Amino acid sequence: MDPQIIIARRVAKELRNGNLVNLGIGIPTLVANYVPSDLKVFFQSENGLIGTGPIPEQGMAHPTLTDAGGRPISALPGASTFDSAMSFGLIRGGHVDVTVLGGLQVDAHGHLANWMIPGKMVPGMGGAMDLVTGAKRVIVAMQHAAKGKSKIVAKCSLPLTSARPVNLVVTDMAVIGFPDGKATLLETAPGLSVGEVLALTEADLAIPDNVPEMRI
Repeated sequence: MDPQIIIARRVAKELRNGNLVNLGIGIPTLVANYVPSDLKVFFQSENGLIGTGPIPEQGMAHPTLTDAGGRPISALPGASTFDSAMSFGLIRGGHVDVTVLGGLQVDAHGHLANWMIPGKMVPGMGGAMDLVTGAKRVIVAMQHAAKGKSKIVAKCSLPLTSARPVNLVVTDMAVIGFPDGKATLLETAPGLSVGEVLALTEADLAIPDNVPEMRI
């Protein structure tokens, strides 16, 4: 299974009925495709839409319906559009139940770096800082490593997005939580052993007695 699909399917299992959920750019946008039909979730796009649906099929995209990154999205019946001030009022006011964000690095204590790489062009910081600070629950959806180098690090070398740690990291290899501020391996991806995950993880992980396989 494609690594991005593994991540998106597993993150979708974290959502609960009635949640207001913000999906960041990249892998997080795929989560909407894997929400069970009987689960009522309200997706928010930070550029001003609540009620986003799955990515439209080719040829069915509407030019005025896009996510925060400018990619086509669909709108479900009853969707609501509004300006950016209202959108960020919802985020900063603590009304977003779950935000799902991409990541460049997450450290051993759950701190996220995802908004810039020093020396490279930055189009804008986006809403990540507000989301990590304001959402009730923060989930990072990212690949476990880039070019063979772990993205789960002992300490972030890139600028932090927020001083607040995230709640959960879902990668194509593992699910990692941060009980008591310590990175803890909660699940492994299908077909992977704990040892294989540890071999590609820079940060020290706490290992419970039982580490189940992801159910996706």
